[in-house]
Amino acid sequence: MKYIVQKGLSLLLVFALLAGLSMVAFAKETVWISQSHSDIPIIRISGDGEKLYDENGNKVFHYRDALSLAEDANADTLKDPSAIETVVNLTMPLLINGLLRDDWDPFYRSLQTEIGKLFQTSLLDSDGNAQYGSGLHPDKIAGMEKDRHSDKFWLTETGKKYYPHDRYWFRYDWRLDPMETAAEFKAYIDDLLEATGCEQVGIAASCLGTNIITAYLAMYPEHAAQHVRGVAYDGSVVGGAEILSEIISGKFHVDAAAVDRLLRDSNAIGLFEVDEFINVTLEMLKRDGIFDLIDETAKKTVYYKLVEGVTSALALSTFYTWPNYWACVTPEDYETAKHYVFGPEGSEKRTQYAGLIAKLDRYDATVRQRIPEVLTQTVASGVHFGVISKYGFQLLPNGESSDAVADQFSSVRRSSFGATTGTLYQDLSPAYLAERRAAGLDAYLSPDGQVDASTCLFPESTWFIKGSSHSNWSDWELRLMYDIASAKEQLTIDNACWPSRFVAYTYTNPEVPTDGEIAPMTSENCNTENWEADDKMDNPTDRAGKIFSAVSALLKWIMALITKIFHLG
Repeated sequence: MKYIVQKGLSLLLVFALLAGLSMVAFAKETVWISQSHSDIPIIRISGDGEKLYDENGNKVFHYRDALSLAEDANADTLKDPSAIETVVNLTMPLLINGLLRDDWDPFYRSLQTEIGKLFQTSLLDSDGNAQYGSGLHPDKIAGMEKDRHSDKFWLTETGKKYYPHDRYWFRYDWRLDPMETAAEFKAYIDDLLEATGCEQVGIAASCLGTNIITAYLAMYPEHAAQHVRGVAYDGSVVGGAEILSEIISGKFHVDAAAVDRLLRDSNAIGLFEVDEFINVTLEMLKRDGIFDLIDETAKKTVYYKLVEGVTSALALSTFYTWPNYWACVTPEDYETAKHYVFGPEGSEKRTQYAGLIAKLDRYDATVRQRIPEVLTQTVASGVHFGVISKYGFQLLPNGESSDAVADQFSSVRRSSFGATTGTLYQDLSPAYLAERRAAGLDAYLSPDGQVDASTCLFPESTWFIKGSSHSNWSDWELRLMYDIASAKEQLTIDNACWPSRFVAYTYTNPEVPTDGEIAPMTSENCNTENWEADDKMDNPTDRAGKIFSAVSALLKWIMALITKIFHLG
């Protein structure tokens, strides 16, 4: 879509849905249990990074493309008749039907139609199936088909055959039903075992890939017990990802302080540069109460009136015809999310999207509501299992959990399967920590006071990395994942070649974020955040505190403005 209005809308939508969407190193020469010398093939499955194409070979729109679309916009597109038509299609039902007649349905339909034009080829149909021939590029499919029937990815050392890591990739359409994809994954394993002559494989899964693997473990437990040696999860979202769950569950909330922290994170890890004046302005808007005033006014006037209709329109015109994104909705949010997106039982959209909803319900009953049971039974069957949970970053600030200890996309509580955590503003309380230490659980408490690993589903095989974001799959993480997946014994905190349960990660080269360093976390190196969460300044409780916070932020903003003007001059 080339028109400026639709580009602008897409950019706003992306931020609405996804934003409202660093120590002495441990020596790299460490001898790892398996690293690159596995006697079985390791299958790698990741998230939504695989590019998708339509039947004409055109790249299917991805939400990351919104920024480039906005950068490509130019003033001439404002003169295009279609741009004017888009404005009319949105404005007329908003003004005439909505504000004047209090009939908002025409606006909702127009909003879904206009936004849907941008996402058209990436949307699935009402049964949750791909449209317009969209999916993986034929070359990718052909490459994977060739590799799954090949035993060429092995080397020899001192006469022994081994499989280097990161050679077998399971590539898939990450929009589709995880249970359907899980069936394809099972067939991939069978083909690979036949080709290599091995009896087992290892699995290294990250992000959306953890949804697929959990579905596979739930559907084919006997197959996994016989043919899978180990499974490693990194950045898991199968237990829920707040950024995708809360936005469609009536928990939409944007906090200026959280946006400020997100921008500082993005700048620190080299995603894009952010002018400091922007951060200071956000701080001022938050601490002077201006942002909260706008937020409260919007909620009192239109938000609660329109939230269900707008949520449904935006959801069904963007990401929420994709079952694998629905798989990231938390167990407690699922039914509420269905109500917001499809309406109440018996509604027109419930009927229209009955096929899609059936897939969502099947996944919910088979996988989502049974995650602890599925994983516990998997381990009991003899499959080795390990988890890497990351944190130290601001969760994308589009929901009520914006102060959660998280990796930008998912909270530690979710990705670790049950760790107890503090918040960005408050560590675990001294009383709680004292109680846990008295119970002999000191080894499970992070040096920064933010995480108690003893409450995880698998506390002895769950590792925590502070300072590595969700989208950064560092060499250290990959090494541990491959060890978990291929080692001939269940790796634990005690027998893995890993410095400690809690480590701190340092980005040593912003141009290559995966090329960082780790060190055992200590009270000296644990402050890896790119910001300081100041509860007294962001959320003062008394009048004097509010005045001090507001005046300080305003003076800081004025100084920044003067500096900005002087610099520009």
